[in-house]
Amino acid sequence: MLTENNNSDEVELNHREKRRLRAWELKQEGWSQRRIAKELGVTEGAVSQWMKRAAEKGVSSLQSQRRGQRQALSHNQLLQLGSCLEFGASAFGYPDDHWTSERFWKLLQDKFDVERSE
Repeated sequence: MLTENNNSDEVELNHREKRRLRAWELKQEGWSQRRIAKELGVTEGAVSQWMKRAAEKGVSSLQSQRRGQRQALSHNQLLQLGSCLEFGASAFGYPDDHWTSERFWKLLQDKFDVERSE
């Protein structure tokens, strides 16, 4: 599976991390979990889970953890791929402009050296 290296995803992770860390700060200032939840626009259950995690594993456990498989293509390569697809399949030697999954994967392999994982 291919995903775009999207800065908005990183911003969202950063926002979530900041919210968890802010919850911890507010708790240290004596705020109730209910008040923290209301201030941050989250559920009391979320605040409770964050406080439990921080207490058991340390405040660093509230920082974002990168998950998932590393992207096969960089942001620039994804832009190049988009341009290739706009040219149509005929620009790559096919009899028509229809992109099938097999043609798509052949393009990825030939142009970007990406192997298909099953």
